[in-house]
Amino acid sequence: MFVGITNTPRDYSWGSTTAIAELLGIPSTGGPQAELWLGAHPASPARIIDGSMRHGVDDLAEWIADDRETAIGGHAQLPFLLKILAADGPLSLQAHPTLERARQGFDAENAAGIPLDAPNRNYKDPLHKPEVIVALSETFDALCGFRPVAEIRDIVALLEKWDTESDAPAPAVLAPLAARARANGDDGEILRSLVEWLLGGSEEVATLVSRVSALAEENDPAAAEEYAASLQTVRDLAVEYPGDPGIVISLLLNRVTLSAGEALYLPAGNIHAYLKGLGVELMAASDNVLRGGLTPKYIDVPELLSVLDFESLPVPYLRPTFPSEGVEEFRPGVPDFVLVRIETRLNERAAYRPDGAAIAICTSGSFEIHGERSDTTLERGQSVFITPEEGAITFTGVGTIFLAAPGAPA
Repeated sequence: MFVGITNTPRDYSWGSTTAIAELLGIPSTGGPQAELWLGAHPASPARIIDGSMRHGVDDLAEWIADDRETAIGGHAQLPFLLKILAADGPLSLQAHPTLERARQGFDAENAAGIPLDAPNRNYKDPLHKPEVIVALSETFDALCGFRPVAEIRDIVALLEKWDTESDAPAPAVLAPLAARARANGDDGEILRSLVEWLLGGSEEVATLVSRVSALAEENDPAAAEEYAASLQTVRDLAVEYPGDPGIVISLLLNRVTLSAGEALYLPAGNIHAYLKGLGVELMAASDNVLRGGLTPKYIDVPELLSVLDFESLPVPYLRPTFPSEGVEEFRPGVPDFVLVRIETRLNERAAYRPDGAAIAICTSGSFEIHGERSDTTLERGQSVFITPEEGAITFTGVGTIFLAAPGAPA
């Protein structure tokens, strides 16, 4: 069964006013449109369009609860959430827990009687939240994972040089940062010490954030050479979140610019923040977020430190595979999801067999879609929920479809 679905983009303040509307050919509200959610997450379940197929329910979450066997083959839940994400400004620094830690945290907060909607609640569900982002815009900027400490030391040395050359040097302000960055120990120990100190809320850190922001503003980021993007990011973040320790934490992280079609995979423990751009995001169907800066929301520093992976890692690119003509798979190896891009030209046909219930959205062109039980058409901006009984699916048309489905078996 092919069930047409839709939703209203979420109006978070960092969202673009035009990107989602232009991509999907839908009206712009004039306000921010940050994320279009396509899934069964209770915070914003996709709405079912065709009243004759609703079985007395209005949205995907209700239908799955009412007829689980038909909708998702009797599984416990739809394991993924597909989004179109449009950032016109930075999102919060954040990380997500492992499945084990999510279960422990959820049970502990329930036992403590913390309401699910409490601002100091960390765990809204007992699930992990790995995620993939594929860039749709020409460029997509992000921070993701800790860079090598050797690079952090280079950046600190550059800040010290700029400070020395300034009209009013203040080396004592940079000294605590330099001392921690140059301390003995492995990268993980040094990074943990830096993050814990920066999020500690001290006056020493507040003064440091102000000084680093000023040095970035007073100097041309291009002079930072390979770190130019990182220092420009400091400038940008200082405008959006003046005084926030996340401004300095950003210098500890890999700064990446994706080109259209490139992807990142962000597993549990990877601290990250999307900065600007339009993309397709696919994640496990969880709402567990541990924040680490660039936000007025609650930051639980001890819990964040327990979740973060402090290993210095390369940029976590996710390279696609090409299982058949016109089909590109972004498969991170988790059981929750796989993201598939289907791209065809005139009269070409592509085929794919999802491993369970799937969701597809057409981002350009139009397609005829044939399953083993029924058929449908999909135009730019339209989305469809595909029940497991459709089996192998063929796509004929011109354009691009993104399809989300369950991933590798556990």
